[in-house]
Amino acid sequence: MELPTYTKSQLALRNGQDKPQVWVAYKGLIYDVGESRLWKNGKHYEHWAGQDLTAELADAPHTETVFEKFKVIGLLS
Repeated sequence: MELPTYTKSQLALRNGQDKPQVWVAYKGLIYDVGESRLWKNGKHYEHWAGQDLTAELADAPHTETVFEKFKVIGLLS
């Protein structure tokens, strides 16, 4: 199945506030993190949903394997 592509502005709306979806992007893939209690209301510590977190992962206390538990729902254009 081919994944839909979303722009950064479309991703930005999926922040748990403007729209109910809670999505984040990492290395060109968009993940649905809405099921995670750590992303309640679209906020995860100092990070907000609806953004590309690729550059911010270096500062996180975890590695990119954290994304394996979330469903990939699209590609970031």
